[in-house]
Amino acid sequence: MGEKELKTLFDAVKNGTISTEDAVSQLRGLPFEDLGFAKVDHHRKLRVGIPEVIFGPGKDPEHISEIFVTLAAKGNNVLATRVTAEQFHSIQRKVPNAEFVESARAAVLRLKQEVQGKGTIAVIAAGTSDLPVAEEAVLTAELMGNRVERIYDVGVAGLHRLLAHRESLSSARVLIVCAGMEGALPSVVGGLVGAPVIAVPTSVGYGAAFGGIAALLGMVNSCASNVTVVNIDNGFGAAYVASMINRL
Repeated sequence: MGEKELKTLFDAVKNGTISTEDAVSQLRGLPFEDLGFAKVDHHRKLRVGIPEVIFGPGKDPEHISEIFVTLAAKGNNVLATRVTAEQFHSIQRKVPNAEFVESARAAVLRLKQEVQGKGTIAVIAAGTSDLPVAEEAVLTAELMGNRVERIYDVGVAGLHRLLAHRESLSSARVLIVCAGMEGALPSVVGGLVGAPVIAVPTSVGYGAAFGGIAALLGMVNSCASNVTVVNIDNGFGAAYVASMINRL
């Protein structure tokens, strides 16, 4: 429950359209709901503006589905990242209208489509091998109420492909750049735009790429001052921060 929902609830009590008892019942899950194996943070949207998101790896299918159901009961969009087929089937048995977005490796429940971001978030991928991470960023940003534009397969091996999108790059309020190998693309993008660039190193490349560490180090050492970096393959984290920037 966020600030907007709380104000609506208080107005309803004030106007007599809902009883005090019913209002207390709706607030009973704050600040968290203890499921025994997990404490679901219903207070998070009120604190930071974005509901809790489920990280899938390592979770028992029954546990992840129970957390998903608990979050869905509050009427917000629900996102579970990096879920397996087994985890999703467990979720779908309890929430039939949940969907599996294979390109982003995520389970989602879309209940709200309101736009809260002030501008467009551009998600840029160096190559098609980077798309799973980029699609995770796209899905996350969209669920958090942003307009998103994809700019894919524009790596530095063919720089003219990126320059063909100069107008979209310049108009974006925040840019997320996903790249593996040597991770050079965020620096190039950063040198073209006057907006925050969030670099996402991906675990794409041959042996000396060290599973994304080479790209991570290259991005951390970027000479473009508007570039900041998240962890390897963390499309979700990049989109979360981009969403917060886009609301300012």
